[in-house]
Amino acid sequence: MNDASYAAAQEGLARFRSRDGAEIGELGRSLVFDHGRRTRRAILLFHGLSASPAQLIGIARALHERGHNVFVPRLPQHGREDRMSSALAGMTAEQLKACLRDSLEVARGLGEEVSVAGFSLGGLLTACAGQVEPLHKAVAIVPFLGFIWMPTRLGEFAARVALHFPNRFLWWDPWLREKQLPAHGYPRYSTHALAQGLKLAYELMDAARERAPAAQELIVAINVREPAVSNRAAVKLADLWKAHGANVRVERFRDLPFAHDVIEPKRYPDIALRLQPRLVDLIDG
Repeated sequence: MNDASYAAAQEGLARFRSRDGAEIGELGRSLVFDHGRRTRRAILLFHGLSASPAQLIGIARALHERGHNVFVPRLPQHGREDRMSSALAGMTAEQLKACLRDSLEVARGLGEEVSVAGFSLGGLLTACAGQVEPLHKAVAIVPFLGFIWMPTRLGEFAARVALHFPNRFLWWDPWLREKQLPAHGYPRYSTHALAQGLKLAYELMDAARERAPAAQELIVAINVREPAVSNRAAVKLADLWKAHGANVRVERFRDLPFAHDVIEPKRYPDIALRLQPRLVDLIDG
């Protein structure tokens, strides 16, 4: 059974590689750190919006060194060689859910049990997985469940409004613009992509109100000085899970700066290197 499951995972990985065509940059491709056999635990990692699997390469390597098979898939419409690509505007909630299903299928073949972790948009996907899949652990790191300035209950409405109007691309950093690091990510974000994330977040919150999560253990990790995504919504999700009797806790990072992308070594090298071992321990503790 182990051999058959591992072989099926390799076929799934081949399908992911086939999606990484010539338009995908060398640093934007899906990553796998594989011991050449099925391990007791496989770990699935999801990167953030406009980033790429390279965002998580340090964490992935550290987890692999601990004996796990690790898979970091490229999210839909991400990873283009052309950093000014407009592909991100075409990302949909359905594409994200399909990517999650396919990624979990691969991970189940790579390990006897599966843990999932992700950052921002990847944290949202992690929480979605924890809601419906009997994972060993789900670690949602600064999950994108809404904006700091927006009441959680308005997420679905805000998504509909944003999708009603034409997409706009906005700079992550209006001063650096296309010079912003990292080179493996897009320097702009799409209003329609954000709206699709909000749609998925609304679905998750609705599901969490109705039923208990399937994961054995859930961790929601937040930066108390987070400037963009809603910590309030993240804590609300944890509270909804707790109300069903789930094994869930909120991990609050109190020593991080007023910044969102705290795990990207090319943007905040000192912070990312200091945070990495703590995240590895959260995922593999």
